[in-house]
Order: sequence, then structure tokens, then C-alpha cells
Amino acid sequence: MAQDKLAADEARRLAQHERIKEKVERDVHEDIAQEAQLQSPVDRAQHGAVAADLKRKAAREVVETEAEVDRARRTSRVSQVVDYVFFLIYSLIALEVGLELLGARESSGFKRFLDAVTTPILAPFRGLMPDPSVGSFQLMLSYVVAGVVYLILHQAVKRLLRMVAGPTSAVS
Repeated sequence: MAQDKLAADEARRLAQHERIKEKVERDVHEDIAQEAQLQSPVDRAQHGAVAADLKRKAAREVVETEAEVDRARRTSRVSQVVDYVFFLIYSLIALEVGLELLGARESSGFKRFLDAVTTPILAPFRGLMPDPSVGSFQLMLSYVVAGVVYLILHQAVKRLLRMVAGPTSAVS
């Protein structure tokens, strides 16, 4: 029984609190409406000018942000292409090193094709390092160095793209 009385008293207090809160909100809204009507035409014009200026700034920010997003998209696409090209280079170098390490026959059609494809990217590195060998098995250290150099070049290009894209870019 005491709990019922307590719950009823709490409900009455909550209802009273809500009524008071609603009255205060009405009074505040009425005060704001009265003050808005009491403004002079000069004040209204100033407020209108400020609102128009804020609207222009917001529109300009939207246009600038859209341009940044477009630039970031293009840069991201270029970055993907760069990643793909370097992936191909890494794959070709790894394939060349692997085949040399396993002693692939130079007379093989695939080996000749691979040599022809990799010549432009590996030519500057041929003979750079001594390439240890045992029989027909050869570790092409020069090509391993080429892979490291291309890795460094890849990272440099990615950093350059990040700089071009700006601080908001998502280039990875």
C-alpha cells in the first residue's frame, strides 16, 4: 500500500514537472517572438546580411569540398594503376629470380619470352652484383637489388601522389 502511494506521488510530481517545463518553454518562445518583432529594420537588415554571408560561405565550402573529393578520387585511381604496374614488375622480377634459382633452361620458350619482357626493367641491374651459382642454379642478387630499388621507387611515387592529392586524400 505504501508503495502504491509512493508511485502515485511520484507520478503526480512528474506530471507537475512536465506542466512547469511546458510553461517555461512557451514563455521562452513568446519572449523570442516579441524580441524579433521589436527589432529595428536596421537590425533585421544586418541579420539578413549576416545570414546571406553565411549561406555564401557554406555554398563555397561545399564546392571546394566537392573539388577536393574529385581530386582525391582521381589520385586514388592513379594510385591503383601505379600499384598494379609495380605489382607486375615485382612479379616479373620474382619469376625471373625464381627460374634462375631453379636452373631453368635458357632455350625454353617461356624463359626466352620472360627474358625479353624483363630486359627493359632489369637491364640497368645486370652485372651489378656477383651472382653466385652452383651448376645451373644461380641466385641473381642483381635482380634482388632491382626489386628493392623498384620497391623504393614505388613508395616514392606513392608519397608524391599523396602530396599532390592534398591532406584529405585517401591514397593508400
